[in-house]
Amino acid sequence: MNQQTVIVGPHPLSPADVVAVTRRGAAVELAAEAVEAMTATRAVIDALVDDGTPHYGVSTGFGALATKNIPLHQRSQLQRSLIRSHAASSGAAVDNEVVRGLMLGRLSTLATGRTGVRPLVAMAYADLLNAGITPEVGEYGSLGCSGDLAPLSHVALALMGEGHVRDRSGVRLPAAEALAAAGITAVELREKEGLALINGTDGMLGMLILASADLHRLLDTADLAAAMSVEGLLGTDAVFAADLHALRPHPGQVTSAATIRALLEGSPLIAEQLTSETGRHRFTRVQDAYSLRCAPQVHGAARATLAHAESVAAVELSSAIDNPVVTPDGRIESNGNFHGAPIGYVLDFLAIAVADVASMSERRTDRFLDKARSHGLNAFLADDPGVDSGHMIAQYTQAGIVSELKRLASPASVDSIPSSAMQEDHVSMGWAAGLKLRRALDGLTRVLAIEILTAARALDMRDGGAAGRPGATGGMRSSVPITAARTRLREDVAGPGTDRYLAPEIEAARLLVDDGSLLAAALGALPAAQG
Repeated sequence: MNQQTVIVGPHPLSPADVVAVTRRGAAVELAAEAVEAMTATRAVIDALVDDGTPHYGVSTGFGALATKNIPLHQRSQLQRSLIRSHAASSGAAVDNEVVRGLMLGRLSTLATGRTGVRPLVAMAYADLLNAGITPEVGEYGSLGCSGDLAPLSHVALALMGEGHVRDRSGVRLPAAEALAAAGITAVELREKEGLALINGTDGMLGMLILASADLHRLLDTADLAAAMSVEGLLGTDAVFAADLHALRPHPGQVTSAATIRALLEGSPLIAEQLTSETGRHRFTRVQDAYSLRCAPQVHGAARATLAHAESVAAVELSSAIDNPVVTPDGRIESNGNFHGAPIGYVLDFLAIAVADVASMSERRTDRFLDKARSHGLNAFLADDPGVDSGHMIAQYTQAGIVSELKRLASPASVDSIPSSAMQEDHVSMGWAAGLKLRRALDGLTRVLAIEILTAARALDMRDGGAAGRPGATGGMRSSVPITAARTRLREDVAGPGTDRYLAPEIEAARLLVDDGSLLAAALGALPAAQG
């Protein structure tokens, strides 16, 4: 287990805190001021328990049943029934990191002291996270309003010692057994507490933060893939000049152009394409194709979309979402802050950007395989075209993924299915948008891996001259950073030759993209001022 400890209190968590807890198993600890704040607001709730006035979630039913007043002796049953009935998810279990993000987000809101739960409830949540106990949550069940009700209910159910969980080793077992083994006492919920545990957008927010972390790596990798393709297709790096991008200074575009420029600097292959007299390209084409020339514009637009999404996440991390909420001056007020529209929109927006970046990557890959456009490479990068098929079907795989990414770019947040007897008559579908984006990111990872695999094969064939075999002319003629990336890839994937079983090579490249190894190799080879 990671030894880092994240302090959870009234202050906002950072995205790095969320990643540390969800992915690296960092411990969580409740701040003393959080315990004080929860104690104070719990006193407000306790004062309302038997005052004779109906208070939503304290002495009434929920949703469309909020008009029913609940007698004092049935209030504990009310909370248990709420959690049991709302733990109604279905389908495949979502990834542990999604559930841990869900749990951490709810714990953070509890720690603000705005929900009215007792400190022991929040402490039990922290204990679950620290013990590595992850409640089982199905992929279907949340409409994103009132927040992620069903997923959060499965977590609360585990807190009550019911339902199923997975332990730190991934073993599925009843929650009661897991709690007992970890020395955690099941919680008997009191007034307002069941509602406070399930009224939040924590699942979709956690998915947004994790997706943002992944996209930073993948957009940098897309710049690397583009640079390798420009080099492998004997393109020009002139279009990445800083003064050209200063004419349209979108920050993301400027960043991508600078990265690609740095990755290509000093490339022998590109230098060979320039005549010594004029510095102009030897080929008759005046301009490279859009998929090469416009990479900074597309990758940069994706970076801008990511920056906007992260600004939304920052606001959400600073929020205390519950209904009703205990205000700082002690009022109990109903509200609509649980609606997931702000997060749902940006989750969908990111899926659009992901699809477009992947689509451009696939087009670059395809150029390598077409003898009419690859500038001297064998058809399909085959060792012996006709006998061998090279990367023909690897591009099919890319194309199939890109087609799906376009479908996944269709927004979930434009849909709404009324629920709860028309009380919840407009919902966000943010949870669905988050799951959809996670699948899209997996697709982008695979598409970029295939482009890099293809570009590296083409570069190896360039280095082999007419023989088409790497090393025949005495080493790699790439820039220093691209040489570093190619060298790292070749540790796991062999160079060109006759056709081999290709799926394991694609998977090896995917893993290197997913863990950042290829990117680290390339960026680590940049001069210090650029890296």
